[in-house]
Amino acid sequence: MHIEDLRDYCLSKPYVNEELPFGPDTLVFKVGGKVFALLGIDQLGDDLRINVKCDPERAIALRSEFADTVFPGYHMNKKHWNTMHCNRQLSDSEIQKLIDHSYDLIFEALPKAVKATLLG
Repeated sequence: MHIEDLRDYCLSKPYVNEELPFGPDTLVFKVGGKVFALLGIDQLGDDLRINVKCDPERAIALRSEFADTVFPGYHMNKKHWNTMHCNRQLSDSEIQKLIDHSYDLIFEALPKAVKATLLG
């Protein structure tokens, strides 16, 4: 997987905005103003990483099952966020599913008024 693939996948989700609130080196993907993924743009090859939100129990299971690939979220709440190395143990499809999971967690937690605005 390449950084462009991750960016394109995140941007393909409905109602997503891409921002650079932490400076020019970190892409932040938001839905309804809330972050669901962070991606450093200076990464290449085997060191490509993305931060995504995760159900706490699932986060622990993933870290155990993929000990060389999934870690507590770098600079994030370690209970709710994982950092995934994208070119190690996880397939592209598995990475996309975890991005979907993060997006879904954030979208479902949005206030009703924000969802209503997004959904029109």
